[in-house]
Amino acid sequence: MSTPHVVVVMGVAGTGKTTVGPLLAEALGVPYAEGDDFHPPANIAKMSAGTPLEDADRWPWLDAIGAWAHGRAALGGVASSSALKRVYRDRLRAGAPGIVFLHLTGDRSLVEKRMGERKGHFMPTALLDSQFATLEDLGADEAGVAVDVSGTPEEITERAVAALRRLES
Repeated sequence: MSTPHVVVVMGVAGTGKTTVGPLLAEALGVPYAEGDDFHPPANIAKMSAGTPLEDADRWPWLDAIGAWAHGRAALGGVASSSALKRVYRDRLRAGAPGIVFLHLTGDRSLVEKRMGERKGHFMPTALLDSQFATLEDLGADEAGVAVDVSGTPEEITERAVAALRRLES
């Protein structure tokens, strides 16, 4: 990408945001910020117990990611955030107007399989249905691209870089 952008890697749990995000950041030559690290402890406790977050739980988390992205404006960066609803992406854009979204998409069965294989993550597969039910795809007026998560993390990253480059032109 010719101009450094802040890219928010979004999608339901298990699509590979935490895997693809750092690979994308490396490919673009910018730093990576793990969205889960911005969650307050109460949010992590809630999700660990299998309780979906409410919007009121998400606002401080989204504001923290938006503040990080704002600080990286014109420098570039990659951050992860589920950003499932348009209103969440609007909140992120309010903090960092120039961000671009990379929506990792995938078949529910593939995503569930991957969630079941990961270790040490607080998000249980029981919340996957609520994630898919909440998901609102990127609107035509939103800066961003969607990339399918089939294949290896490296293949997904290659497709993401190519799609982001096409978005620029």
